[in-house]
Amino acid sequence: MLFQKVNSVELSHSAKWAFTTRRVVHEDVVGLTTNFVDAKTGDLVLARVEKIGSHKRIQLTNGRPSELYRGDLVVLVCGSRYAPDQYEGHAKIDPDGSDMLAGGGVIGVMRAANKRMAGPTRVIPVGLLCGRDGNPVNLADYSLPELTGSRNLTVIAAVGASMNAGKTTAVASFAHGLSRAGYRVATIKATGTGAYGDYNAYVDAGADYVADFVDAGMVSTYMEPISRIMKGTEILLDHAADNGCEIAIVELADGIFQGETAALLNRSDFRAGIDGFLFAAPCAASTVGGCSALRAMNIEPSIVTGMVSCSPLATKEAEAAAGTHVVKRESLIDPVSAGALLARIRTQKKATEGTLGIKSAEQAA
Repeated sequence: MLFQKVNSVELSHSAKWAFTTRRVVHEDVVGLTTNFVDAKTGDLVLARVEKIGSHKRIQLTNGRPSELYRGDLVVLVCGSRYAPDQYEGHAKIDPDGSDMLAGGGVIGVMRAANKRMAGPTRVIPVGLLCGRDGNPVNLADYSLPELTGSRNLTVIAAVGASMNAGKTTAVASFAHGLSRAGYRVATIKATGTGAYGDYNAYVDAGADYVADFVDAGMVSTYMEPISRIMKGTEILLDHAADNGCEIAIVELADGIFQGETAALLNRSDFRAGIDGFLFAAPCAASTVGGCSALRAMNIEPSIVTGMVSCSPLATKEAEAAAGTHVVKRESLIDPVSAGALLARIRTQKKATEGTLGIKSAEQAA
């Protein structure tokens, strides 16, 4: 194993640090090691771009994209990815060449790709970045701390039939409408792969508190233990409440059959902490199938929306076949109708306490 000292100041300027590294203190990095065999998810990796593929840009810590060039030094995070429309990849570092699995800065080895995707951007790992203790710097070291005390939040979980069903647009729109109605709203991405697209959409919508699983120390939730995802979500909800929020909209990535999302939805302790579910679907058929699948999990969607709502004909089909009302984006954005939707959710849920939404002092102790 080779250990080499590095100058953190020089590294800060010479390398492009990915958005997923935004919580890392650069001055903590004092060296690097080539012991790639022991790399684990969350470790920071310095790499050099070898070949530009699908991801032609890297998302930087300041929230803007940067064009990639062959030879660029980049700081990425070892992690897995699950994206049916793009790649599946695992948290493994191949010293002969690894893959940039996401523009937000995830490095691993691609296992499968959607046929519409070109090959991934290839990088040559230079080393794992290490701290003063000689161990690799890991995102988990920079997680928000656990908080104690009671928490009172109305928690709305946003799920979808698939990727690109309209979840993030719905979350941002609903957050905007509730903010305009006078509520303090938190938007949280609880599962997925680290990237700034959803995060920035929440910020643009005017949410009072924005966070994702990276803030809980995970670069991706794919292949993470459900207990860790639950704990991370709880940390983010606690911080939302600590920041004075009354409502938290929590988005779960991909579709309801994705492994981690399905595992969460099938847990009674997770469902107990949710006051209402927003379901986004791209078409009438997926609305019907998704609502049926959710009902089989003892979940009745409080709000059904998504790309299906863009088409009056698809909306009519979905409402007739699924026995539900499809909410248009305009209604989510409008403060009056957004407030009415929230009131309905609260009425349906009543004062149910759960492990995530309302945490008593006894639970917090």
